[in-house]
Order: sequence, then C-alpha cells, then structure tokens
Amino acid sequence: MGTNYSGWQKHPDGLSVQQVLENCLGQVFKKPIYIVGCGRTDAQVHASQFFFHMDEDKPWDFDLAFRLNNLLPDDIAVFDIISMDGLPHARFDAIERSYDYFIHTYKDPFLSSFSSMYLTNDWDIVSMKRAANLLLKYNDYHAFCKMPDRNQHTICNVSAADIFADATGDKLRFHITANRFLGKMVRIIVGKLLDIGTRKLSVDELESHLVDPQLLQIIKPAYPQGLYLSKIKYPYLDIPPRSKFNQMLASDINDWRAV
Repeated sequence: MGTNYSGWQKHPDGLSVQQVLENCLGQVFKKPIYIVGCGRTDAQVHASQFFFHMDEDKPWDFDLAFRLNNLLPDDIAVFDIISMDGLPHARFDAIERSYDYFIHTYKDPFLSSFSSMYLTNDWDIVSMKRAANLLLKYNDYHAFCKMPDRNQHTICNVSAADIFADATGDKLRFHITANRFLGKMVRIIVGKLLDIGTRKLSVDELESHLVDPQLLQIIKPAYPQGLYLSKIKYPYLDIPPRSKFNQMLASDINDWRAV
C-alpha cells in the first residue's frame, strides 16, 4: 500500500518503497543492495503488482521472501522471488502496464485509504464510458501529462480503457492498459472523466485535446489514493497479481459489471 510512502522511487524528500526494500535487503545480505523498479508511482499511490530486479552473483540457501516479509512493514509484501537468466530489466523490458482507479460516492472511513471519495450520486456514466473508449483511438497524450517536456515523446499506445460500476452504482472503477504511461497521466485522465461524469466537461471537449494535444487546458489530477498499478507484463513473464485488493472494494467481486 502506498499510503505511507512518497512513491516508489528513492528521493531525499520522503520515505519511499524502494528505500524500505533496499534497507531490508541490506539487512538480509549484510551489504548494500540496490534495486530497480518496474516504474514510478506518486505519493500515496498503491501497487497490487510491482516488479523490481536486483543483481546478486552468489546464490543463497535460504527463503529470501520469508526473511524479507519478516522485516518489511505490514503495508509492503514480497510474493515471489524469481531467478532470471541474462540481464532482464524490470523497467525497460515491460511491454504492458495496467492501472485501476477506484471511486466511492459516500463517506466510508474504511475505504478512505484505498479508494477516492467523490460525493456525487448522479454520475453521467454513459458519457464517462464514451470518453474512456475514445482513449483507444489516439496515442499522443501530451495533453494528459503534468510535465510533458521532460519526456522524449508523449506517445502511449492504449490497448484497454473502460469504466465499471458495482451493482449499487455506489462505487466506480476505471481500468486502463497501455505500453507506457506519462507522469500523472492516469490521474489526469480520471480527473477529466470525473468532470465529464459531473457534466462540467463534454466528451467532445476531451476529444479535442486528444486531437490537438497542444490546446491549453486546466489540469486537475484526481486524488492519488484511488490509484493502483495493478498489472505488469513482460515478453518473458506474465503472471496474475497475487493480491486480491479489489475484493476489499466491492462486497462481491462479481458485483463489478461493465457499464
């Protein structure tokens, strides 16, 4: 869970998940260990599947996952240790990433750290779905990045994007899959979908920024705590997430239905 961390990547401005893992690995191996993650996440953003790689020449004869989980805090867990041949790279070798963003429409203290609360009970879900489906038609996301000039390019190939709701309509989920994502891209897209859902923005207006990414606009990312990095795929590795985090956000996982 990302609630207590300033994102994945190690930096001087706050505690990161990478820093915690490297500290625990250092305790196990009795030497500094440096790891590379499959991506970056914002502060308070979660990950239900996340890969990192480390280089260690000498084999070990103990259960590394067991030792790490004994040292790690309750909000970080290691599910698998996978030995890889060659020089695989957790970040650059990934060919597909998926995110899910969860919304609840009523005050619930038990959901506040896992889902984002937006107190609206009259969503225009049909328009939100139309807007989400538009993302499959375009690939330049310059208009949906906080600092696009920091990237070599802003082309992202989105292969899935949709809105789901639970049986009561009290909870929403946005799902998106692409080969890469830009800084705050998913939260910015969700912010636009929320504006469409509350009739502050039209589907045509959102599409205008996909057609012409240079159009000026106000960018307002959605809250971080509703966002989950939920799936990573490699040419040589494609395993289902071990954590069933989404079951906590719906009374029955079968309640989630396409809108």
